[in-house]
Amino acid sequence: MSELSNKIVIITGAAGSLGSTTASRFARQGATVVLVDINRERLEAVQKSLPDGVKSSVIETNLLEQASVDAMAEAVVAKYGTIDIIANIAGGFTMGPLVHETGEKEWDFMMDLNLRSIFHTSRAVIPLMLRNGGGRIVNISARAAREGKAKMGAYCASKAAVITLTESLAAEHKFDNINVNCILPGTIDTPPNRKEMPDADHSKWVPTEALADVILFLCSDASRCVTGAAIPVFGQS
Repeated sequence: MSELSNKIVIITGAAGSLGSTTASRFARQGATVVLVDINRERLEAVQKSLPDGVKSSVIETNLLEQASVDAMAEAVVAKYGTIDIIANIAGGFTMGPLVHETGEKEWDFMMDLNLRSIFHTSRAVIPLMLRNGGGRIVNISARAAREGKAKMGAYCASKAAVITLTESLAAEHKFDNINVNCILPGTIDTPPNRKEMPDADHSKWVPTEALADVILFLCSDASRCVTGAAIPVFGQS
């Protein structure tokens, strides 16, 4: 029996490519998966694709609204009694203009999608983990967090902030049995990325399955002494 059997796992962004792959991997390890995203129809499609017999729930949630996130966390605890793991996979990318030409709306969109969403889930879930004696949190940053790129200022800044937030959370809870880490993917091999970059060498990109493997590692006993880490997963790019 897997050590993840019967663990209650929340996966935000579960309707997307990486989120759905991660949900499937946790499900195959026997975990109970809670699929969280703003698009219920797509969440239900992901739920139907999970292996037979898996315990799962779909909770439509607006991660940019604290009340919606709080309601989601309360619903999970009401149904399952606890939250063991949260994988904060929700996020996104848009190429922007030059920084001095970036509008407030464009800046806020990246900060909200990539950072505020994690801030909201942390505020909702950590008190429950403290009450239950621990947990694991995995956030998704990006390779671009380590080096600013032209016309990507808002995106790079938001993903860099994810690293800093991860480190702060890890420092605050290192004696609470709550491990907090983040992953820095290179270009992820997803249908939208292939559509945007059809002429790229996709074989050098990072498969979603490889990232899911790292997420599972960070939620396993093998990573019990790992917290506050920002782990590069660049593939061959």
